[in-house]
Amino acid sequence: MQYFNSDYLEGAHPKILQRLLESNMEKTEGYGMDKYCESAREKIRGACKCPEAEIYFLSGGTQTNATVIDSLLYSFEGVIAVKSGHINTHEAGAIETSGHKVLEVEGQNGKLSADTVEVYLKNFEEDGNHEHMVAPGMVYISQPTEYGTLYTKEELKEISAVCRNHKVFLYLDGARLGYGLMARDSDVTLEEIATYCDVFYIGGTKVGALLGEAVVITPTVRIKNFFTIIKQHGALLAKGRLLGIQFDTLFTDNLYFEISKHAIDMAMKLKEGFEQKGYQFYIDSSTNQQFIVLQNEKMEALSKKVAFSFWEKLDDEYTIVRFATSWATKEEDVEALIQLL
Repeated sequence: MQYFNSDYLEGAHPKILQRLLESNMEKTEGYGMDKYCESAREKIRGACKCPEAEIYFLSGGTQTNATVIDSLLYSFEGVIAVKSGHINTHEAGAIETSGHKVLEVEGQNGKLSADTVEVYLKNFEEDGNHEHMVAPGMVYISQPTEYGTLYTKEELKEISAVCRNHKVFLYLDGARLGYGLMARDSDVTLEEIATYCDVFYIGGTKVGALLGEAVVITPTVRIKNFFTIIKQHGALLAKGRLLGIQFDTLFTDNLYFEISKHAIDMAMKLKEGFEQKGYQFYIDSSTNQQFIVLQNEKMEALSKKVAFSFWEKLDDEYTIVRFATSWATKEEDVEALIQLL
């Protein structure tokens, strides 16, 4: 059986496990106050070229999204996101449980445009009944999107300009950020994300860590008592050094970027295999997620030999499925999958 249904099937990169083992019996301060977390913070600040950034380590992606959004918004505010956005489709209402409505808008190939944001914000401001409505206080995007597409530097810059003009926050979900940064057609860097976004996070769970995400709060915003809010959301680890060690390792000698590039290389090899075998792509993705249209009978037959993710039903005869590579995907497994197609 081949497994391509997700990018967090394996445990953690061996270098992380080795450092966890080496430091296992050390006694350190809790809640991220240890030397490993501080070292990781400094390395992330350096990678982002943002020396004044505040860095916090949280337990998982859903907790991170819910915590950041709740911390930045007033009780009467909501967050703008495309209909396919992760917070709107695959987080079980986590944002709404904190009292903030997800204000869904149409996207294109999973992406939100600056024009869409401008129109939404302008319409709200000009609505005579806006005091009776949920106010948009934030814009949510992810890099890559749920469909493996990418924002360009110019698109990010344009969205940021609209947000700052209307005084709303721009928040970027980076659960798969490494794979977005290392995609062959990407022109966006960590430095540019830190320049154009108010808050974003660097995903570890899906990019080599056992668990954990690193939230980067840029100097454009300061969140009062963010540490306490993290704890309220159940996203604070008492043994915070477990996250610090992982991110310190990931951001040593470019490991985060190297293992992300490997996932992209494997995805492009798989993509080429699908193309050669004549498979239909639902959307063109240059990241580690590849979306294929399968005839239902073919899908059933293939699922007996390969694990992949159901994405959505296209019609009565065809289904869209996702194949995902990761930092740990072996080339021989990709070759074996191609032989099965």
